[in-house]
Amino acid sequence: MKKTKLLALGLSVAMTASLLAGCGGTETAPTGTTAPENSGAPAAEGVSMSVCVASEPETMDPALNRTVDGGIMAHHLFENLYKWVDSAEGNNPDGGATAVLDLGMAAEEPEVVENADGTYTWTFKLREDAKWSDGQAVTANDFVYAWQRLVNPELAAPYNYIIDMVVNAVEIRNGEKDPSELGVSAPDEHTFVVNLTYNCPYFKEICAFPCTMPLRQDVVEGNANWTQDPATYISNGPMKLESWSHNAEIVMVPNENYYDAASVTVSKLTFKLMDDTRAMLTAFNNGELDFVNNVPVDETATLLANGSLIAGDYLGTYYVDFNNSKAPFDDPRVRQAFNLAIDRNYIVENVSQVGEIPADGWVPYGVYDAAGPDGDDFRTTGGTYWSVAPEDYEANCEKARQLLAEAGYPDGAGFPAVTYLYNTDDKHSAIAEALQSMWKDVLNVDVTLNNQDWNVFLSTRSEGNYNICRDGWISDYNDPVSFLDMFMTGNGNNNAHYSNPEYDKIMTEVLSDSDAAGRMELMHQAEDMLMEQDCAIAPLYFYTQPYMINSDLNGMYYTPLGFFVFTHVTSK
Repeated sequence: MKKTKLLALGLSVAMTASLLAGCGGTETAPTGTTAPENSGAPAAEGVSMSVCVASEPETMDPALNRTVDGGIMAHHLFENLYKWVDSAEGNNPDGGATAVLDLGMAAEEPEVVENADGTYTWTFKLREDAKWSDGQAVTANDFVYAWQRLVNPELAAPYNYIIDMVVNAVEIRNGEKDPSELGVSAPDEHTFVVNLTYNCPYFKEICAFPCTMPLRQDVVEGNANWTQDPATYISNGPMKLESWSHNAEIVMVPNENYYDAASVTVSKLTFKLMDDTRAMLTAFNNGELDFVNNVPVDETATLLANGSLIAGDYLGTYYVDFNNSKAPFDDPRVRQAFNLAIDRNYIVENVSQVGEIPADGWVPYGVYDAAGPDGDDFRTTGGTYWSVAPEDYEANCEKARQLLAEAGYPDGAGFPAVTYLYNTDDKHSAIAEALQSMWKDVLNVDVTLNNQDWNVFLSTRSEGNYNICRDGWISDYNDPVSFLDMFMTGNGNNNAHYSNPEYDKIMTEVLSDSDAAGRMELMHQAEDMLMEQDCAIAPLYFYTQPYMINSDLNGMYYTPLGFFVFTHVTSK
């Protein structure tokens, strides 16, 4: 537990100021550091950089994206009302001590007005020098279109719920109102107005998130393949798409029409699309890659020890989905038994090995509670749901066996054939094998393993065509609701297909509550229901963010939300 508290403190220090609506301040995140020298060739002026963050992306449409790797690409190609920049000074390509959320398409801080009916109106003035990559001006209507499209049920965007604080958003998602009735408007080309149902404390972060980035209606409408061709992939960020060789690479080059094009130091940014971690490490050591954020499991300890691999802060949880809608995991006793049989200490110490914390709840350490960054975090306040102390593991196993027997499967007798699904990756494979062994040893249950390529896996998991599967969640903003609203019935990211009307009722109240203490208390109740009463999922550990970067490069930075930014990288 001492280790847990120390890392939680580290996360709190790394994120020293809250980003609460109407409270001022900025949200901080770590600046990327450089690892000891690799064997790659020195970078030249006008850096041409090759990185690998994942294999073939599921989509390049910001509104449909639901992955961190897709979000990283979107942050280079598009720019929202707010953006992450290096140093507290703002957009400083020379680097700085922190990364902050700063103005992007917004030319100045918005005017926020509380209305007589309890709603809030945010008025953004847009930059008049902002242009799309084809030279056309970025207008407020581009935001209106993008936000209306996001909540349109016909699009079925996984994150269509993320702007539920906007007037009429919920009703539109439910098919009760037309997307044109969303509480957004454009009084003129450079004014974007948003009406909120309550004073949402994390709304600025929503205005930096990929799925709310602006889109051009004339580009998107009537062209289902607009993201596939650089000629139609019109973007407004510092980079633009040059080419996409499927399952090989995505190449970006500077967008000459970007309003701050002079600050972009990367002459070419190539995302190599790979899922073989050994091939990634080899390419990094050979100088073919300048950055990787995944390495072979059996190399992790050595790379950490020699300083080549850096473990950064990360607000996220690696977990197991049980398919709550199908037998035998429609029984909470079965789910709890499988959860308690997991030796989390073994997994983080012998399998993942990048300083992760064994998960004793769902929301990780470092996520703010009511007191914000100056008080205890949500996990510390909420306590633990099961002991992760090594000396208590056998007691957990005994309870697991008892629960499985109560569910009708004494010593695993009669338990149906089940499969654990995961996407192709060395670490996921090693974790899957460890889980398979634990469930056999503790519960006498046979679990078959099945791995799929990333895009196939995402589809299979989302559709619920599995018994048990791996999952991971990285916070979209520093608020517990980012971890809790996803388990509301019908949510596009609710891969466990969990449904509890009482949970929905609590979270619906949370999503309309401006009172900090009151909404936090409700979210603790929701987590109690999710973890203790229903045991809908099995969290394994709280993430760290490992990465390796060419020691000849400076200026990369990232946030604990998982977004790496390479736009202002320079050679030493």
